[in-house]
Amino acid sequence: MGGRHVLRARRLLEGSLDGAADLEEEVLVRAARAVVAELGSPARLLALVAELASGAGDPSGCARLSYRHILGFDKLLLIDVSTRHMLRAHVWHPGSHRAGREDIHNHRSPLASYVVRGTLGMELYETAGDGPLAAARYRESLSEEVSDWLLEPAGRARLRLTQTAEYAAGSGYALPSYALHRAWCASPGTAVTLFLETGVGRRRYTDVFTGGASERRAQAYAKEPLEVEEYLAELRTLAELIGGSEELAARP
Repeated sequence: MGGRHVLRARRLLEGSLDGAADLEEEVLVRAARAVVAELGSPARLLALVAELASGAGDPSGCARLSYRHILGFDKLLLIDVSTRHMLRAHVWHPGSHRAGREDIHNHRSPLASYVVRGTLGMELYETAGDGPLAAARYRESLSEEVSDWLLEPAGRARLRLTQTAEYAAGSGYALPSYALHRAWCASPGTAVTLFLETGVGRRRYTDVFTGGASERRAQAYAKEPLEVEEYLAELRTLAELIGGSEELAARP
């Protein structure tokens, strides 16, 4: 299912990551970083996205798992390899009502991110009893019926900032599932990242930390999947953004 570029990307994901899926997370993290760097080159990613925008792959299935994320970016699923590996494009729009820095959080599985356009800022944190940052802690899960985000209060915590970095186009990072971080668009224009979640042993919960002194009751945040035509339109816009990145990269 899919055109030539879709099939090539799926073969790369399966060939590079399936053998590492049962190994330690650090091994899988390194493999995932190499994969997104290869697939994230503007020429190769542009060909893949253009093919998907024409209807190749699984547009209806990918649209159901693509949405405007509550943490401030558009999340577009490109390829899903039997839920083992999910390759997405994240599109960050400065100035939108959702733009800003994410809550501090970790993930269900190892991840890798590669900046295709613009600049992404990121901070890493650790929990520490004497940390300077006081935060409310939540356990985040997905509802079984509609996969909405569920946030359940889990007490309070203190955090310490361990690293701050900016990643320009052509660079990226990879993290194990338990790493606490937050990211934001650090460029005046739209930023695009290629994002890969991988591995079969996904955690059921993630940890989310928010600033402020007061607790709040458990909350559910609805995921609103894109319609197929909306998803395809977003892919066409994404192709234009990537094409602009390729032209910039080609300039002397």
